[in-house]
Amino acid sequence: MKDVRSEGVGSMLRPTELLQARAKHAAGELPPAEFKRIEDQAVDAAIAAQEAVGFDVVTDGEMRRRGWMTHFWESVEGLEAEGAPGLPWRNTDPEAEDLELAHRPVVVDKLRWKHSACSEEWSYLRGKADQAKMTLPSAEMAAVLYIPERSSGAYPTREAYFEDVVDILRREVAELVRLGCEYIQLDAPQYGALLDPATRDLFRSQGNDPDKTIDAGIEMDNAIIEGFDGITFGLHICRGNNQSRFYAEGDYSPVTRLFERAKFDRFLLEYDDERSGGFEPLAHVREDATVVLGLITTKTGAIMENPDEVASRIQEAAKYVPLERLALSPQCGFASMMEGNAIATDEQERKMRLVKQVATSVWG
Repeated sequence: MKDVRSEGVGSMLRPTELLQARAKHAAGELPPAEFKRIEDQAVDAAIAAQEAVGFDVVTDGEMRRRGWMTHFWESVEGLEAEGAPGLPWRNTDPEAEDLELAHRPVVVDKLRWKHSACSEEWSYLRGKADQAKMTLPSAEMAAVLYIPERSSGAYPTREAYFEDVVDILRREVAELVRLGCEYIQLDAPQYGALLDPATRDLFRSQGNDPDKTIDAGIEMDNAIIEGFDGITFGLHICRGNNQSRFYAEGDYSPVTRLFERAKFDRFLLEYDDERSGGFEPLAHVREDATVVLGLITTKTGAIMENPDEVASRIQEAAKYVPLERLALSPQCGFASMMEGNAIATDEQERKMRLVKQVATSVWG
């Protein structure tokens, strides 16, 4: 896809009706057909909202997911839900309580593919929007679900596990391509986690070498997208996004080799506040790749960025990546988890309009 200057990262706020319907469906109180009707309506509204502001490419708002990668967890067998400790979530409000832990799945058996993670999402979206993309978790994200003391019975080595992760995610990509998808984004917040010294220490305590994890992630993510000619692949990196909380901070310097070696066409990078550091690491981005600057925060509606200041930051980034290889987006999704961030629906719309407004002023 050419000249995509404005886009969202993926998720949008779920309407109350959808949240209520999901709870009733899970409890067996709402038939599948009725639940799907409500899901479809939420997707329609998400598409319409993005098209109304003029985004160059749209998503389905991840309305059919409980969380940004739960569709992957639910499409395979071999994972134990909440079987491994999560990372500490920190609040953007310094007066609010931190250290709310979110557990993550752990591999306890051979991975077995049950069904496509997102063919339903894409098939519906394709029929509703002209320019659209689909999001999948990166292999690097799936890689950290391997914890030796819990996973070695199924996979004696990480390498054996990585082979199955790549095979399953390549299968997902191949299915999306078969169904006509031309823009696929892999979400990789664990690269963001591995920018943070505290998180790197935590990984070491769990038997994972952070730098080897990064290198393995690059190799696996490249293997997932290899050979799909004519498809635009994006890689999104943030520092955690769960109900306005984050789990890491630090600039991109520990992962600059990712910018050099990962074969993605677009890098969608969180850059909304000081936690992200400066633009200097962007000098390492390959000369044939585009950087999508996530300068608009989705963490809170209390901050509404000044368009002139956003445009000025784009010009600052252009010192390291030419302006023609830059684009603009929010820093992450508005609701990576279905509970959503501390932002109202009208504030979400204003943020999206701001992205389009600044993109138009900068690139025409």
